[in-house]
Amino acid sequence: MNGRERIFAMIDGRTQDRLPAMPITMMFAADTAGVNYTEYARDHRVLVEAQLRTAETYSFDYVSVISDPAREASDLGGTVEWFDNQPPAIVESRALLSDKSKLTGLRPPDPLTAPRMSDRVAGVRRLKERAGSDLAVEGWVEGPIAMAADLRGLNTLMLDFVDDAAFVRDLMDFVVEMELSFARAQIEAGADLIGVGDAAASLVGPRRYAEFDVPWSRRLIDGIHAAGARVRLHICGNTRRILSDMGTYGADIVDLDFLSPLDEGRAAMGAKQVLLGNIDPVRALRDGTPESVHASIARCHRQAGPRYIVGAGCEVPRGTPSENVRAMVSYAMMSAP
Repeated sequence: MNGRERIFAMIDGRTQDRLPAMPITMMFAADTAGVNYTEYARDHRVLVEAQLRTAETYSFDYVSVISDPAREASDLGGTVEWFDNQPPAIVESRALLSDKSKLTGLRPPDPLTAPRMSDRVAGVRRLKERAGSDLAVEGWVEGPIAMAADLRGLNTLMLDFVDDAAFVRDLMDFVVEMELSFARAQIEAGADLIGVGDAAASLVGPRRYAEFDVPWSRRLIDGIHAAGARVRLHICGNTRRILSDMGTYGADIVDLDFLSPLDEGRAAMGAKQVLLGNIDPVRALRDGTPESVHASIARCHRQAGPRYIVGAGCEVPRGTPSENVRAMVSYAMMSAP
């Protein structure tokens, strides 16, 4: 059973030979390949080679085009700051929609021609050509609240939830239209699944989350499914207060960060939901030992039960010892679901 088959079998509830391994790697992948991270984020050819080398080196079951959350905002005209050998960052003090009236004139970029979005689409296509059917190929888009915060500014968006709910709904409509177009382009290029990163959602209380994220996340996930791909939902941070809602979207895989215990996720989302994660990326994975990493992943597996995919709570950090990553994957390789 190859990696792609293993992941799809887990999602579909079919028998697998072992647990799948899907750790998020970005800077770790660039370092594994010996390339500068700025080039990794700018040039899909560099990203593809790094992802393939990392997957081969550590026996991952998938490859991914995730690199940074600034692609869509950059192609819309947002201000993005670049750093040497680091991920780019959106400049919140110069948010594209600091004047919210600009939303009415904003149009989604064409993901096949916009510079940074088309680079990601090209990355998916190249990964599919190179990986074939051996590894699952993961595309990536921003989730509703994360993308809205990128465009409006996180602090300003939090005030908008109270001061101008109608504007927020219009913004969410725009975001989901854009991200669905971006997702479809990646699916047409060969993506087997689409990761939805909605980091800022963990900062929103349960009531605002249910009002301003759930309907649009469900629309986004339904649209990705209709286009023929599976969905991996990834929300960084403490999501304990919104776990039940996270389980209502129909995401095929739900990542939980280390601040949200897997046993609570299982209780909130039910027995059928596939969960992924969620050891502490820094204290447990980077700073641990192979033995402690193995024990931490075993504890996650016990909490999650058989519908479980091995990974860290978030990105494998730069500087993580290779033997610790191997220990994480070795648990998957020796474990039945």
